[in-house]
Amino acid sequence: MDLSNLKPAEGSVKNQGKRIGRGQGTGKGGTATRGHKGAKSRSGYSKKVGFEGGQMPIQRRVPKFGFTNINRKEYQGINLDKLQQLIDDKVIKDTLDLDTMIALRLAGKNELVKILGRGELKSKLTVTAHKFTATAKAAIEAAGGEAVTL
Repeated sequence: MDLSNLKPAEGSVKNQGKRIGRGQGTGKGGTATRGHKGAKSRSGYSKKVGFEGGQMPIQRRVPKFGFTNINRKEYQGINLDKLQQLIDDKVIKDTLDLDTMIALRLAGKNELVKILGRGELKSKLTVTAHKFTATAKAAIEAAGGEAVTL
């Protein structure tokens, strides 16, 4: 072994390729692989989101219609059959509050919860939520439970 046959370990040297824009002598000077003129050849160029080369972008071509209420409240719906299934699986006993719903991943911590009336409830259950449909409230109270509105 001598200096003529030393080489770095396999995979330790990663060749970055030829450095561009470092003078004519490198062979990559001049336009520095950017071509001539146009937005992409300029320094500081960044394509805007949705830019389609000057063509009218799709989000401006497509007609907008309708009305979006900025004050709309979105509720996470939970049906009675889901509550009955939780009771049958012995996940909950006689109360269901917001913290339990979040722990069981029925709702997120920032979501408003509404109990919906699909299915039937056979067990006595105290449910705490932001809203109840009329059928859900009637079904919970018919089963001997209580519907507590937050």
